[in-house]
Order: sequence, then structure tokens, then C-alpha cells
Amino acid sequence: MTYRLEVRSDALADIEEAAQWYDQREVSLGAEFLSEVLQGIDVVLTNPLAYRVRHRRKNVRWKLLDRFPYRVVYQIARDLVTVFAVLHSARHDRQWQNRS
Repeated sequence: MTYRLEVRSDALADIEEAAQWYDQREVSLGAEFLSEVLQGIDVVLTNPLAYRVRHRRKNVRWKLLDRFPYRVVYQIARDLVTVFAVLHSARHDRQWQNRS
């Protein structure tokens, strides 16, 4: 099955904020973070069912990034994968629950 992708504005804001934070620490680290996020989203889009359901009622799943301590939080509805948050893994679940 081919899945369509929607990345919500909140998730884009998360990515931008984190990339800026990493750039302040080291030049071009923000670009590396962005590349890692895009790879993670590509992996999710290829096989979104590969990651376990973290919240059954809302059908929320997430993929942890390999290099950075962030998770791509998403939902699947038919053939649509909606990324609604990209959050540091230490953040509480309330951060994404308010968005889903």
C-alpha cells in the first residue's frame, strides 16, 4: 500500500526549533538533525505499521530517531500518515496528547 503524508504545522515548528537549538551548539548540526528527521519520516512512510501503537484510543505511534534523542509522533488513517509532533524523547506524553 502507498501512503500519503501530512506533516502538521506544529511538527514543522518542533523541527525548526530543535534545528535552531542544535545550530547554536555547533555549526551545521541543525542541518544534520533535519536530515535525520527527514530520514525518520521516510522510514515511517515506507512502513508505518512497523512501529507499535503507543496510545490505542488515538492510534498514536512513534519512531525514535537513530542519532538524536527525538521521536516522530504520528497517526495512521486509511492511507494517510499524519506527523503531528517531533519531540525530544524526555518530554512528557502530554506534549503530543494535546495535539492528537
